[in-house]
Amino acid sequence: MSPQTSIQSRLGSVRQSLPDGVGLVAVSKFHPVEALREAHEAGQRLFGESRVQELAAKVAELGSEDYCWHFIGHLQTNKVKQLLRLRPALIESVDSVRLLEEIDREAVRQGIVQNVLMQLHVAREETKFGFTPEELLAWFDGRGFEKLQAVHVCGVMGMASNTNDTARIEADFKAIRSVYDRILADYPDLRGFSTVSMGMSDDYPLAVECGSTLVRVGSAIFGPREY
Repeated sequence: MSPQTSIQSRLGSVRQSLPDGVGLVAVSKFHPVEALREAHEAGQRLFGESRVQELAAKVAELGSEDYCWHFIGHLQTNKVKQLLRLRPALIESVDSVRLLEEIDREAVRQGIVQNVLMQLHVAREETKFGFTPEELLAWFDGRGFEKLQAVHVCGVMGMASNTNDTARIEADFKAIRSVYDRILADYPDLRGFSTVSMGMSDDYPLAVECGSTLVRVGSAIFGPREY
């Protein structure tokens, strides 16, 4: 099986496993542009990158007209200006109020409205970034979203613990979804707050069962990373 056929076949299998209403981000970080082109030829339009420099190189080669880019990695405040110049459709990894405020300031300067997801930290690993459920709920309860001038909060993103314990993974996903549901119930007038991004190659079917509306799948489509 050729690499192209392999990517097309894997992509088709992942798509077929997703119910209607669940979006698919093809996580293309560390993969060459040729792999992205093959996925694009198979109909994929939404791609996820986690490094600003790598995203910049791929945007320069592939453009943004027919490729929709999500930024899914940890973002440092000193990279915000460069990232926003690349016009990502969505920044999924806003993990602090400080970062959110910097994105807002820079979006105002660039004259754009930037869509973002608020990243939740429910996993056991201390190395993962994000708001605790309590921190994010407190931010919403303080109506922090009303202070934003050029950022649109579209939902939440999160990752489950890195474990083989299915019960733990399920509990993490349910915790992420419950925070989203609580925010939606408390603020029903939030415009466009409709995305729950959770689930990756190893656990996305369970994430979908727990209420994910957007999954981030890399190796199940592209194979092992190419560093």
